[in-house]
Amino acid sequence: MGSMERPSEQWPSKMLDREIKRALLSWYAATGDRAARDLPWRGTRDPYAIWVSETMLQQTRAATVVPYWKRFIEALPTVGSLAEAREEQVLALWSGLGYYRRARMLHSAAKDVVAIHGGRLPQRASALLTLDGVGKYTAGAIASIAFNERAAAVDGNVARVLARFFAIEEDVTGADGSARVWAVAARLAAVDEGEPGDWTQALMDLGATVCLPQEPQCTRCPLRGRCAALARGAVGDLPRKRVKRAPMEVRSVAIVLASKGAILLALRQTGALFRGLWEVPQQPWTAGSLRGALRALARRLGIAPAALSVRGEVVHILSHRKMRVTVFCGRLDGRRRFALPGPDYSAIETVPFSELRRHTRPHATLTRKLLDMANMPGNRLR
Repeated sequence: MGSMERPSEQWPSKMLDREIKRALLSWYAATGDRAARDLPWRGTRDPYAIWVSETMLQQTRAATVVPYWKRFIEALPTVGSLAEAREEQVLALWSGLGYYRRARMLHSAAKDVVAIHGGRLPQRASALLTLDGVGKYTAGAIASIAFNERAAAVDGNVARVLARFFAIEEDVTGADGSARVWAVAARLAAVDEGEPGDWTQALMDLGATVCLPQEPQCTRCPLRGRCAALARGAVGDLPRKRVKRAPMEVRSVAIVLASKGAILLALRQTGALFRGLWEVPQQPWTAGSLRGALRALARRLGIAPAALSVRGEVVHILSHRKMRVTVFCGRLDGRRRFALPGPDYSAIETVPFSELRRHTRPHATLTRKLLDMANMPGNRLR
């Protein structure tokens, strides 16, 4: 399939707008040269299912989201069922996906959709923005894909495509660069050509499969003949982004107490990191105080440090934190009662591994990493 011809400096131009949309939509629809991703939510026009997928896709790769989306939709198939669900169930279905604030806001928004909108998602992007957790991108994606509104939706993939095609030099994560990218996206979305949802997904797919951050596949791009960055030899330099700060390093010690079929877990207190999730009991420490932190945590659990063995260190990176957790292990005596709580935890229980496997007990990916490091008998979560 051919590409658009000759780089152009005639932007803005309605003719060029239409030419861009036709080229990309033809690429998206083509059966032989198709790069459109086979994603399960592409097979539905259910606004609720699309809303869930777009929420899960925030800061998360599509391949990672697929099994979570399937499990979530099977358990909570309607906005009404989500609104009525307990937060613990919502978090359990989300366990391992990360960014748990998304799940809480999705849950809160579902309650508002039922209470204020009669159980139906608003159809316009402007109205969708009133829901918890729905920003400009998510509103535009839902409105265009589910309701055929010619609304712009700019995620990281789309910003990269547009920054390169139009050689936008401003930092796309800054106010000026973001505003320019969104203005271009809105102009293209408004062109009366093709289905709005196809256009939104075509742009996303071009960024996800061809216009890659590293080693972009320019020879496969249907827009290569008009790409300003390619013409200038600047594809590798765009989009401009400010350098991210290194994440703050946080150290802690964890004690894994497990038997053949169960593990001791504690429930994070409201207001703490990972709040509402069950995890291996942990205690933070600063330089030089690892043994002190271990003794303090062991004391809270009522066990002797001498009964524990060290297994190693787990590194877990969040958006602004780099967590280093030193793992100690011991045998769980099911007849004993443990009294951990304190300001960081609200409960402590012996939890069967089966509850973690079935996603009925909410927990973070860090918990699975700690159990993998511990390699305790019965730890078969995957």
